[in-house]
Amino acid sequence: MESFYDNVSKESLIYLGVALAVLIFLYWSTSVILKRLGKNPKYLLPSGSFRKLATPLVLLFLSILIRLRSLREVLHLEEAGFWFRKASTLLFIFAMTWVMIALLKIVKQIVIRNYDVGVEDNLKARKVYTQFTILERIFIFIIILLAVGFSLMSFPEIRQLGLSIFASAGVAGIIIGFSAQKFIGTILAGIQIAIAQPIKLDDVVIVEGEWGRIEEITLTYVVVAIWDKRRLIVPTPYFIDKPFQNWTKTSADILGTVFLYVDYNVPFDKLREELTRVLNETDLWDGKVNVLQVTDSKPNHVEIRALMSAKDSPTAWDLRVHVREKLIVYLQENYPESIARTRIRIDQDSTHENKK
Repeated sequence: MESFYDNVSKESLIYLGVALAVLIFLYWSTSVILKRLGKNPKYLLPSGSFRKLATPLVLLFLSILIRLRSLREVLHLEEAGFWFRKASTLLFIFAMTWVMIALLKIVKQIVIRNYDVGVEDNLKARKVYTQFTILERIFIFIIILLAVGFSLMSFPEIRQLGLSIFASAGVAGIIIGFSAQKFIGTILAGIQIAIAQPIKLDDVVIVEGEWGRIEEITLTYVVVAIWDKRRLIVPTPYFIDKPFQNWTKTSADILGTVFLYVDYNVPFDKLREELTRVLNETDLWDGKVNVLQVTDSKPNHVEIRALMSAKDSPTAWDLRVHVREKLIVYLQENYPESIARTRIRIDQDSTHENKK
């Protein structure tokens, strides 16, 4: 023990003890604050918030600890001071990156938990969820990119190499810029979707003739879940450069149409009464729109359009097929002569003359 105290000064031991005490106190106080905030309804944090931050905080405090000169004196590693500082720098960058990403995810959970995507009128919830999902991925990408850059620049050799490369970029930089033009355009399209929101998560769209819902939005591509359980992968610039249909851009409710082609002697008023009865007897109708109009007339039939409303597009589809079936059955059972048919008129006099 005497040889140990001879090699290590009392000031170093005191300094190291104080540093350990401060780090332990900071970690303990952080855990207490986060746990109490998690129990307070006013500042309710998502469950597992401290668990997400515990490991990166330990690494952060450890990176500060191993940088202390007194620790190296206690461990008799003064000669390895350069490697201790380098290791502590890299560990600090890694821990800070981890803490920032964890905080970003906690903030996202705090914000989106106030919006339920599962409700019927979920337009605002889908808007907020889409923005935070895309922006979260953008920030994570930027944070990791900066962390890698800071880590590499902490080495003097790599820093000099980087400065030399930047100084002599010239034509190479222009070539790389043109090569990365499409990739950068894709990233910018993802950011534009997050801000302008031509599409949102769970939007009903028609893309390339396919009907489906927006299932996932990333910086580079969008996943559309088609009605028959297929997945259509579309690059994000598609929704900026090309026209497409968005059935739920401003609201989830939607109008549905049913077209019937019937004979000229169909009773329109009776058909309107039947449409009203069918709509009143189903829960698929939201009670807002109920219209039957004659929209066109052809030599052999009349076009009738039944217009109805539903709370969302899947319900509107079910309502349309239900109303179409019931109206056809009604015509079959009550007015079979009103079903569209082809008429042929035979002139008897002209037929008799032709026989002669």
